[in-house]
Amino acid sequence: EEASLSAEPRYRHWKVKANDRAYHHLPEFQRKVFLCIKKSKYSGNAIKTYKYNVLTFLPLNLFEQFKRAANLYFLGLLILQVIPQISTLPWYTTLVPLVLVLSITAMKDLVDDLARHRMDKEINNRKCEVLLDGRFQESKWRHIQVGDVVRLKKNDFIPADILLLSSSNPNSLCYVETAELDGAGTALIECEEPNNRLDKFTGTMLWRRERYPLDLDNMLLRGCKIRNTDFCHGLVIFAGADTKIMRNGGKTRFKRTKIDELMNYMVYTIFVLLILVAAGLAIGHTFWYEEIGSKAWYLYDGKDEDASYRGFLSFWGYIIVLNTMVPISLYVSVEVIRLGQSKFINWDLQMYFPEKDTPAKARTTTLNEQLGQIEYIFSDKTGTLTQNIMAFKKCTISGQTYGTSPSGYTEIITSPVDFSWNRYADRKFQFMDHSLVALIRSRKDKDALEFFKLLSLCHTVMVEQKEDDLVYQAASPDEGALVTAARNFGYVFLSRTQDTITIREMDQETTYEMLALLDFNSDRKRMSIILRAPDGRIRLYCKGADTVIYERLSPNSRHKQSTQDALDRFANETLRTLCLCYRDVSRDEYDAWARKHKDASVTMTDREAALDRVYEQIENNLMLLGATAIEDKLQDGVPETIAKLAKADIKIWVLTGDKKETAENIGFSCELLTDDMQIHYGEDINEKLTVRQANRRNEPLSSGRNRKKAPEPFFPQPGKNALIITGGWLVSFAQGPRRPRCGEMLQVGHVLFFPVQIDFVDMACECEAVICCRVTPKQKANVVSLVKKYKKAVTLSIGDGANDVNMIKTADIGVGISGQEGMQAVMSSDYAFAQFRYLQRLLLVHGRWSYIRMCKFLRYFFYKNFAFTLVHFWYSFFSGYSSQVAYEDWFITIYNVLYSSLPVLLVGLLDQDVNDKLSLKFPKLYLPGQQGLLFNYKNFFISLFHGIFTSLIIFFIPYGAFLQTMGQDGEAPSDYQSFAVVTASSLVITVNLQISLDTSYWTFVNCFAVLGSIAIYFGIMFDIHSAGIHVIFPSIFTFTGAASNALRQPYLWLTIILTVGISLLPVICIQFLHKTIWPSVGDKFDQKKKYEMEEEEKKKPPAFQRGQRSRRSAYAFSHSRGYADLISSGRSIRRRLSVLLRSVAQITSTQTL
Repeated sequence: EEASLSAEPRYRHWKVKANDRAYHHLPEFQRKVFLCIKKSKYSGNAIKTYKYNVLTFLPLNLFEQFKRAANLYFLGLLILQVIPQISTLPWYTTLVPLVLVLSITAMKDLVDDLARHRMDKEINNRKCEVLLDGRFQESKWRHIQVGDVVRLKKNDFIPADILLLSSSNPNSLCYVETAELDGAGTALIECEEPNNRLDKFTGTMLWRRERYPLDLDNMLLRGCKIRNTDFCHGLVIFAGADTKIMRNGGKTRFKRTKIDELMNYMVYTIFVLLILVAAGLAIGHTFWYEEIGSKAWYLYDGKDEDASYRGFLSFWGYIIVLNTMVPISLYVSVEVIRLGQSKFINWDLQMYFPEKDTPAKARTTTLNEQLGQIEYIFSDKTGTLTQNIMAFKKCTISGQTYGTSPSGYTEIITSPVDFSWNRYADRKFQFMDHSLVALIRSRKDKDALEFFKLLSLCHTVMVEQKEDDLVYQAASPDEGALVTAARNFGYVFLSRTQDTITIREMDQETTYEMLALLDFNSDRKRMSIILRAPDGRIRLYCKGADTVIYERLSPNSRHKQSTQDALDRFANETLRTLCLCYRDVSRDEYDAWARKHKDASVTMTDREAALDRVYEQIENNLMLLGATAIEDKLQDGVPETIAKLAKADIKIWVLTGDKKETAENIGFSCELLTDDMQIHYGEDINEKLTVRQANRRNEPLSSGRNRKKAPEPFFPQPGKNALIITGGWLVSFAQGPRRPRCGEMLQVGHVLFFPVQIDFVDMACECEAVICCRVTPKQKANVVSLVKKYKKAVTLSIGDGANDVNMIKTADIGVGISGQEGMQAVMSSDYAFAQFRYLQRLLLVHGRWSYIRMCKFLRYFFYKNFAFTLVHFWYSFFSGYSSQVAYEDWFITIYNVLYSSLPVLLVGLLDQDVNDKLSLKFPKLYLPGQQGLLFNYKNFFISLFHGIFTSLIIFFIPYGAFLQTMGQDGEAPSDYQSFAVVTASSLVITVNLQISLDTSYWTFVNCFAVLGSIAIYFGIMFDIHSAGIHVIFPSIFTFTGAASNALRQPYLWLTIILTVGISLLPVICIQFLHKTIWPSVGDKFDQKKKYEMEEEEKKKPPAFQRGQRSRRSAYAFSHSRGYADLISSGRSIRRRLSVLLRSVAQITSTQTL
């Protein structure tokens, strides 16, 4: 995919002829499918997103499931159990659990695929009008072909990637008149081959001997909706699987959690242990047979096999007997738990945003526990930390600044301007500076009039008339805010066609001819428009970032310095800025430039670069008018969220395309940066990195100790540090003056590389906060990759726009915010919600709970399987290592399915060590997840030894009880079947009570599951040991009457109680010691909460007493946090304003007192 992005498209191979289906089936457009079978390279329009059909579901699904190592392992066991010489267990003991696991997974896959089938069928059967046999006929989407001319109506979905030919708007883009559509077969399109570039299309159209340039603006992409026109006609260029939206639906990189990787390694460890134990027991059987078995006449089985061969068979027999050490139901149980946890996220009403009716959405079910291990968060700024709802707040015109103070102080300064004199004014628009309105209405300042005329003309906004009101549809909130501001100040954008723009200048309606539109992109950082006024004058208007505008200003342009000062002040107030300028163009100059523009627009190779070069030729010698300042307010709860995440030891990096000053001040506003932080900029960072590199070069390479020694910290002084760097710094430092030595550093994709990148990551990770400004989308993704690569840290990226998609996909977890910039980020994310503040609940509550639940589930799951399986190991010492099982066959079959599965599943779904309020109140509770303390190899071996201990008790206490025993009826119940019943009963009760001890959050469901599992065990056991079922299946159910015979003996009930008690007593003691002497982080905060509640009860205020004096506060109504820290710091607020505010506060306080 990356290669396809950089390679130039091959135009000559993709030709489309209008209204000529036979043309696209010519031999030159055929491609080989299989052997000599060929078909057209042009796809049909039917789409197929499903994976299976009736014939392929069973074989394909089984093939996919058996690619999982555990399933393949159990299939191998099943084959071994069919071999009589080595089979020690009936085949159904493995078949039943395997079929159950495969069936559950297959049902899940089937439900998902049926939904895809329904969706495909619905889409493929949508109706559309296609030009056939000289008239438009209704046709299904799946029957549309490349080259067809289609007619679409308002609000219709677009069936394929089509070239717009004409529309119902008489002044709109129109290559072909409606009456000529049937004869459009002479139209020939040559363009790039199908690709996944949603932001690019290049081609030409040959029509009536005239060649027209085609780009993305001429295309209507599949999946979009027709708006702002009653009907339109288009030519199908790409259909079905070749459309851009389908090309983007490829396989996404599969993300796996750390626990997933660890769990797989542990399964491999168990498998190695299984082989070692089976080999040891096989060797034991070999020696036992030589010493005892071959000499005992009563053990002769009629087979003349030597000891080594019997040992070999015994090895495979023990592989079968001990197979439950590798848990077959582990993976399906994990998937069930993850699905439930995802549903809890979806159902969380505290993450629901009512204003947009947007709930939280877990778009994946495989990463929930990873949310509890996040170490670094990479966040976009605009629309993520801020609301991306822009408001025009300030401007500077001819060196004079107009507008309001920063948000929060306007009430003290003045009242809003009354725009009632303008019938087109937007009632929601507010502006506080009356002098600017007076200046505009007086019409004395030509620069001010030209300023707002530029805002009303230089844009790509569409307008729609709704009930005597103008509704603007802008590509970005910034453009919408600027055009709305011009509208309120008397310059109203009314309508546009392909060639004209009509505005109302105060009381006069004027139409300008649009000669060229030089659109904005992330490289140009500006847009321009060339217009011809009614008096014939040609003028270019331009708006863009100050960094690119100032490079192109005329030497004669005035007010450069004063405008730059104003821009700095605006940036310090966290406002977004744009510079406005113009230039007059002579007729001859424009004609010469237009010819170059026409040539560049139809070039077939590197068209964008050719157009950029032409644009540069006319975007120069500009005259500066001024600059705009737009406020993008912080979202609610952002400072509090960042503060809580910081307390959880989660480091936040902000990656934004904004100016350094704006990004820095937003950092202070959201409390990512604080006054006690030492901020380091590019020059300081350069110096520290240069010193580190010099020290590395001077180190003796021969000394191994020096190479292994940990490097000195970049910031040895105590205190907090923060980095603020730019995308340009990343490039410039990588292109430093010294030529890098081979292998020392490279520059790939505008980011630092080895070993400079290691030093940069080490330095950045020592800081509490990092802000990268003026970075491109690719640089955002590269910065995330660096931290993942060199810190092996769990990362999360959060953003709301298309420019954040790379970053979201690169991080371990991607979060999309459904904001003002569309749904691209959400569609690429793993989790989605509407506000940044919900991130703290997603991580500190759901993430933490999911991690703790999964860890507890895995620890217990391994424990119960070890306790169950290793009883066979101890039994082998008393059975001549003969692969004899210690339990009844059906108990082995359904132990993991019915007797011990439900309680641990509920713990994995519902358990809580503390509630959600405490999880948010004490962010330090999040630390164990970051450090991986709850599930690692240490915990695994603790579970292993715990299982070994439990299996020892479960085997040897009943063994001792059965050794010399007489029942109350005078019979000795020391038979093998009674022993199997007692050990199985002890095991089931022990493991179910063990999960009860591990349960922190009890509900009725948990209690029912524990008691129900024990009850189900006894119910099924008495049934399969009954005489009735033995009569029906005499060879399968052989333990006839064993349960009723054994469990009528009180002595054996006492044995079961003693076994369970001794198994659980050490666990109870250890848990008591942990709670009292070695409490966990959760225990400490739980005790702290109880202590605080007791203290609150003690400090409860006494009841009101009549006559008691009370003192009113002078700040009775100041319940919200003020701006004292900002005012005292002086970083973001002008000193003049700070003094004024303090004066007002003092006056108010004095008056109140």
